[in-house]
Amino acid sequence: MRGRRRLKCGLLLAAFCFILSSWPMMALAHSGGSSGSQAGIPIPSLTHGEMAVIAPYYGRIIAVAEDISDTNEPFRRVLNFAQIQRAYCLWGLMPGSVTDEESPFNECSHAYLAAAKAVLLQMRSMKSDKAPIEDLVSEVDAALVRNNLSLVLCKFSNENFNTADLIRPKLADIALDGKSLLVILSTLLAVAASLWLTMRALRMQAEA
Repeated sequence: MRGRRRLKCGLLLAAFCFILSSWPMMALAHSGGSSGSQAGIPIPSLTHGEMAVIAPYYGRIIAVAEDISDTNEPFRRVLNFAQIQRAYCLWGLMPGSVTDEESPFNECSHAYLAAAKAVLLQMRSMKSDKAPIEDLVSEVDAALVRNNLSLVLCKFSNENFNTADLIRPKLADIALDGKSLLVILSTLLAVAASLWLTMRALRMQAEA
């Protein structure tokens, strides 16, 4: 019994350490190999209301942007920033990361969605197939007007961002946020349980 408890605790600790250690690496895995200037590119702020509207379109914005072949370095760096920053926000999966300004993931959500908006606006001036870009811009504009959310503000609404400065959620704030902590602990427990079941199955197979 004691051995099983130690095994479970060990698996949980290993999973926790793995996620914490791989979090920055998973984010950096999105980074490109640009060899140009490393000076940061400014990204305009995004209001709380705009963020809520743009969030559902993030995937389409990135997909359309990645399909454009004739791009420039500033565009690629802002696109790269949006993807890395979203990874640091745990891919927008944390509860309240977009809607709750008190969430430890709200500021970083502002950052990656502000970058997504900047990417969308830059695409309008590029020499590429305009149809999917204009359709996407029209949908976003219509959603902003329909929901009348562009003037909804929060404490991060006036914050400008820069590709040289990634916004990282603070672990202390995550630990104090019940919703975020519950999701993370549930994920860790699921990973630990999966590892334990896998090891148990392998052990039983070896003993058979």
